[in-house]
Amino acid sequence: MQVVLRAAGSRRARLIFNVLSVAIAAVVGTFAVLHFREAGWPLAHADLLGLGLTAVLFLLAYAFKAYGWQRLFAPHERPDPLALAAAGGAASVTGIALPGRFDDVVRIAVVRRMNANRAGIGGVGLSLVLLGLIDAAALTPLAGVTAGLGGSSTLFRAGLAVVAAAGVGAAAVVLLLPRILRVQRLVRFRLTRWVHERATCPREASKAWALVSLSWVLRGAALLVLLNAVGVRASVPLALAYLCASAASAALPIAPGGAATQAGAGAAVLIASGIHTSQAVAFSVGAQLLGIAAGAVIVAAAGLWTARGRFVPARV
Repeated sequence: MQVVLRAAGSRRARLIFNVLSVAIAAVVGTFAVLHFREAGWPLAHADLLGLGLTAVLFLLAYAFKAYGWQRLFAPHERPDPLALAAAGGAASVTGIALPGRFDDVVRIAVVRRMNANRAGIGGVGLSLVLLGLIDAAALTPLAGVTAGLGGSSTLFRAGLAVVAAAGVGAAAVVLLLPRILRVQRLVRFRLTRWVHERATCPREASKAWALVSLSWVLRGAALLVLLNAVGVRASVPLALAYLCASAASAALPIAPGGAATQAGAGAAVLIASGIHTSQAVAFSVGAQLLGIAAGAVIVAAAGLWTARGRFVPARV
């Protein structure tokens, strides 16, 4: 294992990773340009002010998600929020082409690259597991409100109830994990002691939940603004239903593509609500592209900031 970790951290491995990242981005970008050149931009007739406000809300959602994720690290291993925001943005960009759950590999790689090795691979991986649980817990009130507002089919409302119940269970796991790890039969194991040293206390978990919940609320607001911008019959229940469906689909352990899966789930909700298929698909694809573009902006900004820190001498 140590040999593998040393090889992964070598200069050649970092160079290969950077080259592959650029190559994937170039290939995906080329195919996207060719596709939309033939089919047309899905948000071509949208209100520009609405598009701009949607993009700003997506950027703010990335920021709050990064601050919430930061609370899930051990205090001595916490990365900078910019590194975490860049990791989330990079995962959204590569999610166009990579299968589901590979985005976590991208997040780990970016955090390790930008964090000066303060948090090891295990620490970042544990934080991602906790972040997934916090995400599920943050969706619970949104799913409950969406189911309570009505206007959806019985089957979809049952699905929302499942999402809400899963969120309650996830919150219980996060809050009870430190206590479980203190059980005498488990303390004797080295892995248990390692996790206990990095497990998030209930107070920090509550802060993470509040920040991540605000991130999801901002995403819901962005979808509501975008629905109005493209002239679709917009409502709060519809925006929340779209958000819950796309977010729940992202939790699938295996999927043909993260962004494609979320776009398909969101489009299905719009079609079920009575929106024409072509309009629903165009909106869903456009929403995903705006979120990915916001992630790409964050990655570029983080790269420029990192480069500035390397080439601009520090003030004494």
